Amino acid sequence: MSRRSYVSVARAEAATEKKERVIQAAARFLREAESITAFSLDAVAKAADVTRLTVYNQFGSRRGLLEAVFDDIARRGRLIRLNEAMAEADPRKGLDLLITIFCEFWGSDPAVARLHDAMTIDPEFAQALLERNERRRHSIDELVARIAGEQASAAARRDVADLVFALTSCAMFRMLAETRPVAAVCAIITDAARAAIARIEPENSDGLVANSAP
Repeated sequence: MSRRSYVSVARAEAATEKKERVIQAAARFLREAESITAFSLDAVAKAADVTRLTVYNQFGSRRGLLEAVFDDIARRGRLIRLNEAMAEADPRKGLDLLITIFCEFWGSDPAVARLHDAMTIDPEFAQALLERNERRRHSIDELVARIAGEQASAAARRDVADLVFALTSCAMFRMLAETRPVAAVCAIITDAARAAIARIEPENSDGLVANSAP
């Protein structure tokens, strides 16, 4: 390896390490700061012991930094498993898995709850989280449509998808988790979602509602 290549690699590795340090400092700020609305490039730069220009060059804006932190929290919360839920041949099993994934995710990091609290007072937090919640809604819409087939009306599918969307929200999880372990919360939400789905499930050849769930 030439010296120029070595220097380039070393610089790239240093930049990657610094970027990760900034993301983790930002995540700690979201978890621990007295006021989450004080989140800024300056505040995170200070927490990460780098310059504001370094943070700006890495992320471009407060929103860009927020997105990077959200992506890191999602990665650590294993939201990548949603690909498995959407790939399930039986959409009912896929929906059960989606519910389990989000129950575990909502309880995986205190920053998640604080971010949702900040939605009411910080428009930038609100917009970023609303866009990510729309991804959850899209996944639910797709699974509900696959379960319903052609027999349920668009209005009925929408009603059920909206209900499941509400059931799988962070707010619902937090309310139920105040006095229950995550597994119990997941069981409650799964049962409620199955009851909602039963309203639109097509009948099988014996006139019984199809349901592969145990």
